[in-house]
Amino acid sequence: MFAVIKTGGKQYKVAENEVITVERLEGEAGSTISLDQVLLVGEGENVTVGAPVVAGATVTAEIVGQARGPKLIVFKKRRRQNSRRKNGHRQDLTVLKITSIAVA
Repeated sequence: MFAVIKTGGKQYKVAENEVITVERLEGEAGSTISLDQVLLVGEGENVTVGAPVVAGATVTAEIVGQARGPKLIVFKKRRRQNSRRKNGHRQDLTVLKITSIAVA
């Protein structure tokens, strides 16, 4: 069984016992979180598409840990004006392990 969930403005295709990295979600490592924005649920040939979400469908996940993404350099330059701006950015991430996909 698989599902497409929406979190952090992005969509992820998930299955049970899969580990994914998403935008930061509040919670401690080891706690359980319920994701209710399920856009699609499928099992073999049987696929249910929501409009925009599947009614009564939830994905339960366990928070494995909080992490940070790679460092990105943001460099802005305006030519011929001696104008330069350099910033760094690291995104906060949450590592999730999908424990169950339920459709009511």
